[in-house]
Amino acid sequence: MTNFIPLFPLELVPFPGEKLNLHIFEPRYKQLIGDCVAQGKPFGIIAVINNKLMEYGTLMQVAEVKKLYEDGRMDIATRATEVFRVLELVKDLPDKLYSGAIVTYPQNEIVVNMPALQPVLRQIQELLLMLQSPKAFPKPDNELCSYDVASMTGLSMEEAYDLLQLLREDQRIEYLRRHMQKVLPVVKEMELLKSKIKLNGHFRELKSLGFEEE
Repeated sequence: MTNFIPLFPLELVPFPGEKLNLHIFEPRYKQLIGDCVAQGKPFGIIAVINNKLMEYGTLMQVAEVKKLYEDGRMDIATRATEVFRVLELVKDLPDKLYSGAIVTYPQNEIVVNMPALQPVLRQIQELLLMLQSPKAFPKPDNELCSYDVASMTGLSMEEAYDLLQLLREDQRIEYLRRHMQKVLPVVKEMELLKSKIKLNGHFRELKSLGFEEE
């Protein structure tokens, strides 16, 4: 299936199912969101990486306008629904400040595969414990898929975009597993460094070495 959607370029990669709060203040995007709310239509967030507009993005539905300011700014709650791929950019729209695109929706496997995902969940729990973070999984474990936990793994923009292009659950789980295998040793080393700093008064003032400053 192909159709036209308005585009909202951001340095951000939402995953299907993710809830995202946005503050809308630029005139073109106030118009874009206003049109989407009035017509009950979705819009697309497409990643901008190194000042380049990428090919894949995420379809977003406006769930609620939380606050509408007198000058037209808005606080909105949105939900990501599915992955799209841009076929053709449409930069000039009649009477519109924003751009759009003709997009297609590639077949994307979104399933629960707990046996494969369980090792990744353990790695994430270990990471959260080291970071002393109270963040919990958004669903019961037996309902989770890779998209539900990807934002808890510390992916860079480039890595998140790589994950967005993977359209099978087993591929995404393997990507996250390998990512966590790289991240955990780094965090453990930083935790060891923090403990050494605390034990040595000479280094106590070198706060920039602490993990939370990174």
